[in-house]
Amino acid sequence: MHFSTRSIHMGNEKEPLTGAVIPPLHLSSTFAPSGEFSEALYDYSRSGNPTRAGLETTIASLEEGAGALAYASGMAAIHGAFMLLKNGDHVIAGTDIYGGTYRILHKILNRVGIETTLVPLDDLDKVEAAIRPTTRMIWAENPGNPLLSLVDIAALAAIAHRHRALLAIDNTFATPVATQPLKLGADIVMHSATKYLGGHSDLLGGALVVKDKALLKELYFIQNATGGVMAPLDCYLCARGIKTLEVRFREQCKSALWIAQFLESHPAVKKVYYPGLASHPQHELAQKQLRGLHGAVVSFELNADFQAAKRFVSSTRFFQRAVSMGAVESLIEQPASMSHASYDRADRLKAGIDDGLIRLSIGLEHPQDLIEDLQGAFQQALELDAVLAPRIDWDLEAGYFS
Repeated sequence: MHFSTRSIHMGNEKEPLTGAVIPPLHLSSTFAPSGEFSEALYDYSRSGNPTRAGLETTIASLEEGAGALAYASGMAAIHGAFMLLKNGDHVIAGTDIYGGTYRILHKILNRVGIETTLVPLDDLDKVEAAIRPTTRMIWAENPGNPLLSLVDIAALAAIAHRHRALLAIDNTFATPVATQPLKLGADIVMHSATKYLGGHSDLLGGALVVKDKALLKELYFIQNATGGVMAPLDCYLCARGIKTLEVRFREQCKSALWIAQFLESHPAVKKVYYPGLASHPQHELAQKQLRGLHGAVVSFELNADFQAAKRFVSSTRFFQRAVSMGAVESLIEQPASMSHASYDRADRLKAGIDDGLIRLSIGLEHPQDLIEDLQGAFQQALELDAVLAPRIDWDLEAGYFS
């Protein structure tokens, strides 16, 4: 069964009583058995809910895992994975990670005796050197946030398993459309379902997918005991969003490449981070591991200071200044003051997240409008003449921008 077919049908079987082709939304918090001696399939929504179960089936199918669990947020899912660890355990995480992940590692897990070492995970020698006898997990984002670095998932899995550690991959940016980390050796895949899976900025959720049923059982026990489950309405909205995930993501990737190429040519831009550019140091790995779909996030450094960058992200019309990503509308943010503000400044700068860094999430607007929007921001915020971009026309027959 192809990806697009699974995204529409797996976990979305028609309702048997009425024949409704869209499964109903089950808001009930508790369930009763139908007869005196029968047992209910569900009893309490924290432990299981039909709407959540359908979504979990869909996500597990898309990642080709043994099962999935849906959480109240992406951070709840990350916390659920880290709760596999205990006092004295050690985590290796990438330097290019979301600020919320940095925060939970350095300001929450450290309180219970779990230590973290940040390593550039594209350097496998440094990963090996950071391994300790107590290392129990390697946590990687692929691509990373916000510098869009890549990790060789298969090579990283080999290192983790050689040292009896788990490899967890945050696959939010790539989505299962581009990469399925479990097939490359990862043990756990995490998604902030708020982003591309939902796709419309109208829900909050997260997910963990695993390839081992024993690990799934352990994670389910933790989730049921702690209660961080995704609400039925959010599950319903996410299941709806997933139906268009592939078509949305492919179009967003096309627009992102055009915008990255425009930015790379602009004199006010110091550097562009996008795996689809030949200038990206891991472009060859991206071609193989991302299946030619290089993502819909573009980051770039301005030749400007903190305040100028802050003005820039407030000077666009279609790019809305907000955190998050992956939805149909385009967003713009300054990581230093927004998504990565929780970093200690020294760690942030050491990781390469400079004050002038800007992160774009490319939506489904026409890319010409988005490029002209950025041109206006260059003029307004930096008082520079914008470099004129070529007119982009939509070629309906070819299906690409030309």
